[in-house]
Amino acid sequence: MEECEAPAFPPNTSVRARAIRFVVLVGIMSFFADFTYEGSRGIIGPYLGNLGAGAATIAIVTGSGELLGYGLRLVSGRLSDRTKQYWPVTIFGYVIQMSAVPLLALAGSWPVAAYLVIQERVGKAFRNPPRDVILSHAGKEIGYGWAFGVHEALDQSGALFGPLAVAGVMAIHGEYRVAFAALAVPAVIMLSILLVARLQYPHPEEMDSTPPDVQTKGLPHVFWIYLAGAVLVGAGFADFPFMAYHMDRTGAVTATWVPVFYAMAMGVSGSGSLIFGRLFDRVGIRVLIPLTLAAALFSPFVFLFGGFWFSLAGIGLWGLGMGVHESIMPAAVAPMVPVQRRASAYGLFTAGYGIFWFLGSAVTGLLYNVSLPALVAFSVALELAAIPLLILVMQRSRVH
Repeated sequence: MEECEAPAFPPNTSVRARAIRFVVLVGIMSFFADFTYEGSRGIIGPYLGNLGAGAATIAIVTGSGELLGYGLRLVSGRLSDRTKQYWPVTIFGYVIQMSAVPLLALAGSWPVAAYLVIQERVGKAFRNPPRDVILSHAGKEIGYGWAFGVHEALDQSGALFGPLAVAGVMAIHGEYRVAFAALAVPAVIMLSILLVARLQYPHPEEMDSTPPDVQTKGLPHVFWIYLAGAVLVGAGFADFPFMAYHMDRTGAVTATWVPVFYAMAMGVSGSGSLIFGRLFDRVGIRVLIPLTLAAALFSPFVFLFGGFWFSLAGIGLWGLGMGVHESIMPAAVAPMVPVQRRASAYGLFTAGYGIFWFLGSAVTGLLYNVSLPALVAFSVALELAAIPLLILVMQRSRVH
């Protein structure tokens, strides 16, 4: 039915204009996606508890969901590259993810709710690698850093407003089921925008002039070096709930201020994505070196120096790191690998980063009860260990 598809834009519309509109459209789509699932994540733990799940069960369910959410990206990436069905795999993942969140309102027991929590993470695993490939096609025209930066800024805006909206619903109704049901609204909006994007841009690869590398049978050596650096960065990074637990336990930040700190971190992440994404397009991967050094300081500020203001600075640096990890780091993957293997590369990259983040978080959790200086040393050492690898990538890659 290819011949029945009308062009989405008039013939005189420039490729650059199409690419910009596409990035903004996908960014708005991600805004409502993050609004939905990030809005739910703050109340999933208490909801499972109300349904009868114990602390260990909640930890296992959420931890397993995160592990699957990253590990299955290997499958999604390879599937997308082999079938070349980037849009169908993306749509499948989003439908699975967006349906799981409001269905939590109907869960009558914790096993059903646990299944839906894991389903949401699985949906995200399937849609991420092909979505990033689709986005990278527009990045070829307008700059990979700018494309991923704009997308991440809108994405993080959803992560900011979603939890605030859920907090408002809980303040008014005080009922978890009502909050989950309310998230059906942004979920439906997101899926509607997804349909528009699919109809308006049926072939986003047409925006990308990168010729396929028919000689390449695998991913280039420089990608594996870059992946090694990325997993070190991930392993040294902390989860916000873990830092929030520490700040609350030590009295550095009261429970009232914790959501404000998280909102500030998301704001830094989004604005940093725009600024440093543009900088990446100008100077290349070398921008990651000072940013990685700066983000590594979050750990001593939060866990050693303590107090309200040092914690605030540390969370700001953590937010900066989040913006870099979610925009510039994946943006650098696209020009490193052959276009026909990008989904596999993104699947490997995000799975490796996420799995090592999970493993690093487990180690920091164990170190927390042993020695805070040891925890900080572990975190900073891993972040700094990535620097030589990034320098090597800068020397060998086409993106510097």
